[in-house]
Amino acid sequence: MSKAKVKTFDNFWERNRASGGYLLKKRLLGYGLSFARFILLFGMCFMILQPILNKISVSFMTEADLYNPIVISIPEHFTTDNYKLAAELMNYRKGIVNSFIISLTIAIVQILVCTLVGYGFARFDFPLKKFWFVCVILVILIPPQTISSSLHLHFKFFDILGLIKLIRGDTINLRGSILPYYLLSAGCMGLKNGLYIYMIRQFFRNIPADMEEAAYVDGCGTLKTFIQIMLPEAKPIITSCFLFAFVWQWTDGFYARMFMSGTTLVSTSLSRIVDSLGAYIQRITGVKTTISIAYSNCILATGTLMIILPLIILYLFAQRQFVESISSTGIKM
Repeated sequence: MSKAKVKTFDNFWERNRASGGYLLKKRLLGYGLSFARFILLFGMCFMILQPILNKISVSFMTEADLYNPIVISIPEHFTTDNYKLAAELMNYRKGIVNSFIISLTIAIVQILVCTLVGYGFARFDFPLKKFWFVCVILVILIPPQTISSSLHLHFKFFDILGLIKLIRGDTINLRGSILPYYLLSAGCMGLKNGLYIYMIRQFFRNIPADMEEAAYVDGCGTLKTFIQIMLPEAKPIITSCFLFAFVWQWTDGFYARMFMSGTTLVSTSLSRIVDSLGAYIQRITGVKTTISIAYSNCILATGTLMIILPLIILYLFAQRQFVESISSTGIKM
């Protein structure tokens, strides 16, 4: 042991004796709290990761391994055939391209309009401002399933103030296309739009108004100040809301089945993967058979992993901005 370490060690015990043992108790208490914090965090991480680890393990197992009581986590017969089968059943290549294009464009539209609306709520006064903000909160609280019938009828017999029926003689059926969802997103009624407006509003309220006042003094107008001053400051929250919008749209099944039933998407394909598996086996064998629950869950777990993998990759690239936005977004009312 070096002289510096010996000296430090002696000083600690001298100071501990001088404090009547308080210093040692404090250090032991600190070690105990750190250990308890480690156990708590480890347990929480295990609870979150354990289902995913189980799915990863099962996805590489053969059907025989699923019924082998000896095999628990590590496959005895390692195989990638489950991924090939799941990709075929979900039409994975086409589905992932369609899902990426739709999720990306919808997320961009949602963030554009929600940023404008959120900035307006944070910085401007206008008639019935509190009433409209209550409407935003209601959009967050009320699930879209409660207005599914209205959405169905509205877009099945779509009209604008009776003009379309006056010109064409009949309404337009927009169901079966992506256009209704673009219209909902552009009108801040898309999936989770109320939440994005609320988050962006809270972020802008935490930015000092002195920055805008200085820009106004320098001759900037409202729009120029918003684009050149406020948007760069809001980059973290915009990135965070974009990630939320992309992920929720990627995994959405409600709007996808309502408006895009004829489009191949990974979310809707995953919900039908077990039925597709039964039809696939019947087509191969020529005999209608009952698929075991274990094998069905195995293919379902494999398809789930194939869907969340692009989201994990996206998060790895954007995690810095995401964490920064979460830490800097306050609840200032």
